Amino acid sequence: MSELRDLYQDVILDHGKHPRNLRHIAEANRQATGRNPLCGDHFEVELRLDSAGLIQDAAFHGDGCAISVASASIMTELLKGKTTTDAEALFDAFHTLCTTDNGIAQNAFSEDDYTYLQVVAGVRQFPVRVKCATLAWHTMKAALDGVEATTSDTES
Repeated sequence: MSELRDLYQDVILDHGKHPRNLRHIAEANRQATGRNPLCGDHFEVELRLDSAGLIQDAAFHGDGCAISVASASIMTELLKGKTTTDAEALFDAFHTLCTTDNGIAQNAFSEDDYTYLQVVAGVRQFPVRVKCATLAWHTMKAALDGVEATTSDTES
């Protein structure tokens, strides 16, 4: 368990200090804004999907704590090249791992995706930070659903 906690800290620190995909997408065709009114974190998630529903690009911008930035960074890395169905499965798995004691089927995801989901979901050990970690994910789901804005105060 301490190995997973160490990996969690290393990954969160790396992505928090050096976020990937912290930018705008010039030709985004899906986007949503997410806010956490409890702490002030806010992000816009932008996606560019092709006509077949494949996520060609994923990015975010805004302000947040290290955990929310790291989670958004990891999420955007995981989404590239995925279908919208795959993205929704990643959202469901991540949400389950962060908010319950239930596990997810390892064979449902690539080894890299599974490892990243497990590592970032380590935030579950810090319940007050779960909304930080899930903000970008809820915002991505809103973008996929065509909802322009969401907040973390109504979601777990």
